[in-house]
Amino acid sequence: MIKLDATDKRILELLQDNAKINVKEMAERLNMTKTPIYERIKRYEREGIIEKYVAIINRKKVSASIVVFCSVSLETQKLEEIKLFSEAIADIPEVMQCYLMGGANDFLLKVVVKDLNAYHQFSSGKLAALPNVGQIKSTFVLDEVKRTTVYPILEETK
Repeated sequence: MIKLDATDKRILELLQDNAKINVKEMAERLNMTKTPIYERIKRYEREGIIEKYVAIINRKKVSASIVVFCSVSLETQKLEEIKLFSEAIADIPEVMQCYLMGGANDFLLKVVVKDLNAYHQFSSGKLAALPNVGQIKSTFVLDEVKRTTVYPILEETK
């Protein structure tokens, strides 16, 4: 973990709120000059704190779609089997997020598809066809109450 001071945290908050904010505006808000802010941002990029800059698309305005959360249990939980599943899932475009879980299920997937028929095709044609998939449980999103990409930069506990 990389140590961040209060200025680092504020710069990262500003960038998460608006990645297109320019260094001049940040400098004004932070009561600093542009050079140290620019150097810090370059450091964040070099150190991998900032992975990339993206545009966040409003899914409802671009296409009709549904969001489904899938809990996937594998038949065996051997490390090699988990790795193979993880690699296969990475290449499936409908899967927006994938988490290896502890507890009742092995993986939790966030899937976006056009409609229920498309989900049926996805779950039976792609997901269930992967080796070692034992069980799939699906939960359908009725309404998106909160969606954010802002990562909370928490204080360290001692």
